[in-house]
Amino acid sequence: MNWMIAAPEIFTFLAALWFLLLSLAGPPDPRREHLTALLLSLTGVGVCLASVSADGYLFVKAFRTDLFSQVFKVMLSLGLFLVLCLCGEMRDIEDRSRHDFYVLMFLCTLSLMLLMSGDHLLAIYLCLELSSYCLYVLVGLRRRQDMALEAGIKYFLVGIFSSAVMLFGLALLHASTQATSLTEAVRLLPEVIHLPVVLIGLLMTLGGLFFKLAVFPFHFWAPDAYQGAMSQVAAYIATASKVAAIGVILRVAAAMGQGSPYLVQVLAALAIISMTVGNLAAMAQKDVKRLLAFSTMAHSGYVLMGVLTLSPNGYAATVFYALSILIMKFTAFLVVVAVTPDGANLQIGQLAGLHRRSPILALALMVSLFSLAGIPPTVGFTSKFLIFVAAMEKGFFTLVLIAMINVVISLYYYLLLIKAAYQMEPAHEPQPVVVPPSLKVLSGALIAVMVVAGFFPNPLIELAAAAARVLGQ
Repeated sequence: MNWMIAAPEIFTFLAALWFLLLSLAGPPDPRREHLTALLLSLTGVGVCLASVSADGYLFVKAFRTDLFSQVFKVMLSLGLFLVLCLCGEMRDIEDRSRHDFYVLMFLCTLSLMLLMSGDHLLAIYLCLELSSYCLYVLVGLRRRQDMALEAGIKYFLVGIFSSAVMLFGLALLHASTQATSLTEAVRLLPEVIHLPVVLIGLLMTLGGLFFKLAVFPFHFWAPDAYQGAMSQVAAYIATASKVAAIGVILRVAAAMGQGSPYLVQVLAALAIISMTVGNLAAMAQKDVKRLLAFSTMAHSGYVLMGVLTLSPNGYAATVFYALSILIMKFTAFLVVVAVTPDGANLQIGQLAGLHRRSPILALALMVSLFSLAGIPPTVGFTSKFLIFVAAMEKGFFTLVLIAMINVVISLYYYLLLIKAAYQMEPAHEPQPVVVPPSLKVLSGALIAVMVVAGFFPNPLIELAAAAARVLGQ
């Protein structure tokens, strides 16, 4: 076995092991450990980039490494690095828990990387569970114990229910096809996908994966988990975790071949409900993190549009959408963390006068929200456009029309945030927002990426198309 094709996983495991050993060495030094985590995560990005072209199997073909998995590992390592950039001043966590935080962050990223390469059905399930249990604990690490524990318990309860549903679905698929891996399923599923037991098995398997993506009706954990967790943890859930969910759903969808009309209709219904409920619920929120949670639910509906096309163009558009979600959501959470350095939850009213208190943060918030809403010329517009075109090519005109109506609805609550930042006057003298130079540079870089990727998306689109072509092989 060529262990070098597992370089990203090996390096991430060693990074997690390093912080585990540090926890045994003595009390934490926050500044030293934050710099160490940043250095390790940045090195991890380099390792993932260096192994993009790796191809092969690991562990008796339980894990498959190809361009698709490696592209998603780059996104996961980048997501980890970006989130750790926000962890310099974590005032909402006990000092004794800092080691645990870094260990769990690297372990969760490791499990998500393994999930991207998972080919055996049980390997996929185990990696999904490992990442979920890391996140359950991370949500509960917040100093505000009542809120954090309640959110963690809700997250855990919905998670174990989804896990049971997925495990039963995998059992039905195995009983119907005798397939133990996605590679075998690609060959066997198209022949039996018309059978009711296979359709039920696929839907239940996808249901367990939809939990990670916050698709209706597996979304109930998201608002409470986002609100109860530290902002840095919520940012990780909204970015890296969602990217991994998109990747594994695409893997499973590609194994279905041309699918079944009934399955496509169910996915279309879930997409419509997720978009509509997510956007309507977001309109009533005052807490910015809860608003972003319902926004995530709405975006999961757009992701399903790309998945249910069951076409290379739809898969490529979905891969591109995963990258855009990583950048857009992280930028919004960067503002949340920077405006509330004490770790408190950010209310919409607290954004009042932000354009005077910190122009760079106000601009970053505006660009990220416009991108989330799909306003040109941002990367969010390009990603939505690609998904809508792929759906139109397959004849889903009504679905695209409903999605466009939902895009208009989402503009309402995104504009509320922008209005608060640029037009509202604070009721009291607001505290100045002190933004470190590093975060200013990061904010400027993210703004540039969202705009430049909207103007010149071709290199990223070509990379997404190349990764999507691997699916189903």
